[in-house]
Amino acid sequence: MPGIYVLVEHDRGSVSQSTFEALTAARTLAENLREPLVAVFIGSFGSDFEAICAEYGVSQGIIVTSSLITDYGPELWGQAVADLTNSHNPSVVMSVGTDKANEVLAQASARNNQPFVANCIQVSRENRWEITRMQWGGSLLEDVVVISEQLYLSFALHSTEPAPQPLQSEVSIETIEVDLDPSLVRTIVKERTSQAEGATLSTASVVVSGGRGVGSADAFAPLEELAELLAGRGGCSRAVTNNGWRSHSDQVGQTGTRIAPEIYIACGISGAIQHWVGAMASKNILAINIDPEANMVTKAGYAVLGDLHEVIPAVIDEIKQRRGQI
Repeated sequence: MPGIYVLVEHDRGSVSQSTFEALTAARTLAENLREPLVAVFIGSFGSDFEAICAEYGVSQGIIVTSSLITDYGPELWGQAVADLTNSHNPSVVMSVGTDKANEVLAQASARNNQPFVANCIQVSRENRWEITRMQWGGSLLEDVVVISEQLYLSFALHSTEPAPQPLQSEVSIETIEVDLDPSLVRTIVKERTSQAEGATLSTASVVVSGGRGVGSADAFAPLEELAELLAGRGGCSRAVTNNGWRSHSDQVGQTGTRIAPEIYIACGISGAIQHWVGAMASKNILAINIDPEANMVTKAGYAVLGDLHEVIPAVIDEIKQRRGQI
């Protein structure tokens, strides 16, 4: 069955936020190419798969199962996707370019000897595929031409705003069991670490980050207080993690977490390209810095030129005063 097949990323049935970006991007691509849209779910995990399909305008869904798929494994998932595409022959197999999704699509495309183009922002097809994609963490755009009947691709993370489009009819779900070789059980999940309650760094609507200019690990306390007041999350730059002031899990940037909050408050951060790549999808950016020439200041939509150790406490006091907390 031809069409645009979109991989639903999940962790034991818990669907990731990136999937909503993928479904939105895939729906637009399917409309442009005039092909059906099909969502693909790997594994026999309880989930809201059918409800999510209905919410995002996907009328067809496929659940691919195997007795060997009991958790995430890139080799198993990749072969499952490869087997599905061999039997159903879609035009495109795609997702959003998270590490996990890119790993699965790379596995599947290699097993089927088909091209895989990652981190796309624009895709069209006439006699050939014409693609624009991000390179170097988004610091440059590359135009790619691909001549192939079938294409694997991922859209750049945070390049598409999730847009539900409720379906007016029922979702048709097909379950397919694939026969996978036990030798594919190579990479396994041995343990998971629990995240703090609330929004994650990648999903928070407000992120307050600090850089080398904060000065020390203890000096992050006011930034954390501001993040809590705004129902957001705290973050940091790579320089901070290198100094051992914060965990790598708090790092925003190319080698950390890519974020897309409603507002990003960057305190004492110079704005090196690696950090900017992780923050540039933010809807609004407020930079607080003493250096008017800092890259983060020049690129931010809003800037406060001043000492963050004076500005942040003043902002906290103003918020508390307006809320009647002091």
